[in-house]
Amino acid sequence: MARILAVANQKGGVGKTTTAINLATALALAEQRVLAVDMDPQGNLTSGVGLKGQAAPAGTVYQALTAPDAVDDPAAFVLDTKIKNLWVIPADRNLTGAEVELVSLSNRERRLRALLERLRDRFDFILVDSPPSLGLLTLNALVAADAVLIPLNCEYFALEGLADLVATLRRVRGALNPSLDISGVLMTMYDERTNLGQQVARDIREFFQDRVFSTVIPRNIRLGEAPSHGVPAILYDVKSRGAEAYLALARELLAREAAAASPAPEPQHG
Repeated sequence: MARILAVANQKGGVGKTTTAINLATALALAEQRVLAVDMDPQGNLTSGVGLKGQAAPAGTVYQALTAPDAVDDPAAFVLDTKIKNLWVIPADRNLTGAEVELVSLSNRERRLRALLERLRDRFDFILVDSPPSLGLLTLNALVAADAVLIPLNCEYFALEGLADLVATLRRVRGALNPSLDISGVLMTMYDERTNLGQQVARDIREFFQDRVFSTVIPRNIRLGEAPSHGVPAILYDVKSRGAEAYLALARELLAREAAAASPAPEPQHG
């Protein structure tokens, strides 16, 4: 059964989509079957894996979320990519209208969950890229997820607004998804040459402690260049520092998941 992770932070420009694309690709290269779900109306995840403007046979995530009746076959919204073991549910600009249209629909916060629950047994991981807001699209991602992965850029305002996100997670847990957990906090855009970067990294580790991934994503030009070529940075330049960091993140995530899944050792009686 797939582990569903929402990549979420209501701040823009923190590396959510870059993380969703490259972590999904790194997991796929590690022989995991991965579904990436684009919940951002900008559709950058879709274009970042070379599928800009493409829709699955049943349409995009917009049609999946706003269908008046239950979706017959969720797999009809899944597109194959050129990357082995990686599939996508694509998004386009129509998704902008979903925020408004969902308001009047039944089970509006649980629509993505209903879709993904029926796809769980086909994948090892489902990564959901959410938009930079705390609206109904992000809420759908959080309700569908087992856990949330929070990218935080190592800049002055990194921790600002985090209280809002943590409060939202608490509300979602209380009302809609009691088992929602924090998978980890990922520091992005890190520049070890600056005092500010080091200070913010210390603050983040102090605030979240062992929730913070050991892996840190550096500032790296290849991570910025890759999307314009429609390929993940890991395939664009595998030897770049950015690509190496996301490969390390995938290894760390797999190790964390394995440790969480293994039973606690029996107490030793002397």
